[in-house]
Amino acid sequence: MNFDLTEERQMLQDSLRRFLRDKYDTAARNKILESDTGFSADIWNGLAELGVIGALFTEDQGGFGGAGFDIAVVFEELGRAGVVEPFLDTAILGGGLIADLGNDDQQAHVEELIGGALQVAFAHGEPTSRYDLNQVTSTAKVDGDNVVLNGRKAVVVNAENADMLIVSARESGEAGDENGISLFLVPADTKGITLQGYALLAGGRAAEVTLDDVTVPASARLGEAGKAFKAIEARVAAANVAICAETLGAMETATRLTREYLMTRKQFGKPISSHQMVQQMLADMAMKTEAARCLVHSVASMVDNGRAKEAGKKAAMAKCFATDVAMEVATDAVQVFGGYGFMEDYPIAKFFRDAKILQIYEGTNQVQRMVIARHLVRECAELEHLAEFIPVEEQESYHEEAETTQEV
Repeated sequence: MNFDLTEERQMLQDSLRRFLRDKYDTAARNKILESDTGFSADIWNGLAELGVIGALFTEDQGGFGGAGFDIAVVFEELGRAGVVEPFLDTAILGGGLIADLGNDDQQAHVEELIGGALQVAFAHGEPTSRYDLNQVTSTAKVDGDNVVLNGRKAVVVNAENADMLIVSARESGEAGDENGISLFLVPADTKGITLQGYALLAGGRAAEVTLDDVTVPASARLGEAGKAFKAIEARVAAANVAICAETLGAMETATRLTREYLMTRKQFGKPISSHQMVQQMLADMAMKTEAARCLVHSVASMVDNGRAKEAGKKAAMAKCFATDVAMEVATDAVQVFGGYGFMEDYPIAKFFRDAKILQIYEGTNQVQRMVIARHLVRECAELEHLAEFIPVEEQESYHEEAETTQEV
């Protein structure tokens, strides 16, 4: 597989890297982290003008990218600089769902979003959902030409700054069913919506969202009634690609900063880079970063080639592996920096926090391992060509296990 960037993607990467190098140093980021909104409107608008948001959408959706490698290029640079602006939640998740499912009127919001004029938030997770995408208990009841929404949503990133919320709610079925889940595009100031906001450890803000008889027109529904699960699943897979790429960028910066520190910090009259054990730590950091890069680029390639079924499993693997080794890389970096590694004046402190958060974000790595196992068991159940080698009764147990793991 050829993972070389096209000329257009190389130009995007170069311009984004220059912008962030000039505008997003440690002092600027710390100032943003301390702000009431948790992000910088100037940075957001500047990146929108640069075309960064448009790179996350296809030409049919009003952008000029939208492929797996476009997502990877953008988020690797965002991770490299430690950007806290809500690109994942507004563009990949929220904006992506509008672009994927919206009618002509709703699609007009995508243009606003690409231009930086619109903020959205994806209100899907619930207090008891445990990151299972089908665990939706919030309800949507049809009332004439309207739909009434009730329920609670947890850790809705960017909810306080959002102009519109994309709310998932169940129109039929039981909690845990894939069928019956719908999405609704709801203005954030709609009567009955209550937000309880708080700052996030890695930057930005989130909120607990309560829906109390929130009434919206039926035209606010995105796509068909009760058929939103597959779109949600696909968007979360794209989000995992973005998280993996962001993690990769953070690992690259942590490794680079560690290498530079090793060359300048002296102990016993010579750079600490001359010590063999420290050299081994640096080598491990570089190897883990390159291994993660291969897996992330492999997933991006699968997304580009329409191999959605394989990409789901590989995205879970990439997210799990990349964020786990990022935590190891960040830990080694802090050890090399010593006390400086915990000071906010040095970027290593934020990368260390980010590495832990990325292991949890959009499905903990324990959940990712469950997803991987489900795929593997399902694949075993589909190995009909092994019938002559595997007894029928044993094959039946594979099918039973596959069904059980899908219900977990």
